[in-house]
Amino acid sequence: MPDLPPIVLVFAASDPSGGAGLQADIMTLSSMGCHPLSVITAITIQDTTGVDDVSPIDAEWVADQARCVLEDMPVAAFKIGVLGSVETIAAIAEVVSDYPEIPLVLDPVLASGRGDELASEEMVIALRELLVPQTTIITPNSLEARRLAIDDSDEDDDPDLAECASRLIASGCEYVLVTGTHENTPQVINTLYGQEGILRSDSWQRLPGSYHGSGCTLASAIAATIANGLAIGDAVKDAQEYTWQTLKSAFRPGMGQRIPDRLFWAREEEAADDRSTREK
Repeated sequence: MPDLPPIVLVFAASDPSGGAGLQADIMTLSSMGCHPLSVITAITIQDTTGVDDVSPIDAEWVADQARCVLEDMPVAAFKIGVLGSVETIAAIAEVVSDYPEIPLVLDPVLASGRGDELASEEMVIALRELLVPQTTIITPNSLEARRLAIDDSDEDDDPDLAECASRLIASGCEYVLVTGTHENTPQVINTLYGQEGILRSDSWQRLPGSYHGSGCTLASAIAATIANGLAIGDAVKDAQEYTWQTLKSAFRPGMGQRIPDRLFWAREEEAADDRSTREK
């Protein structure tokens, strides 16, 4: 509807630090002109140094949260982050299957930046079998891409990232954006794969330090650009640009990782206004 901002429904865990999870999704989507709907999948105990514990929300409550708002408002895109349990994955898969026309962005968060485990092998299998086939674009880092694509029963299996993407696409998702933050390269190289192979590859200056919520920011930014009507290639390009700017402007409020500044543009405008006022 022309008088409405694009509406994006997010399934994610709450992060009390505001760096990642549902809070990061809400800030990113709002910053990019969307109205976020939020379905809480789990409650976490975490700060900027790592995740101490995760308590999943009852799967029926997750489904009921989603169905309630879906029956009330028109949703332009889904974004999925930390899910908490196999039961929650199954419940969300059932909900989104009723809306196959709505694009789905899946951020397969399997571990925190510190390495805290956020998904069991059973959850990885459920993601692979229930959600990946319904996904428009999945945004794994290189570690997540390998874990999702490799069957642990085959110890000799060692595919490269292109093969991992190919396997994910073969399992049903339309596009795979493999991010290169965990690769040992001078620049961060993010590669978008489709049925035809590589669709685009973008290189970004590798910024110093580590960041809490960069993956959440990128996936939500892609959901926002898709919801705003961009084709997948342009959506991925613009979302990467936005995310890189948030990382460039990141701040370190605690003792751990930096937090992306999702409102960097507002602070830049404020600084420009201050300079203009002083010059008059």
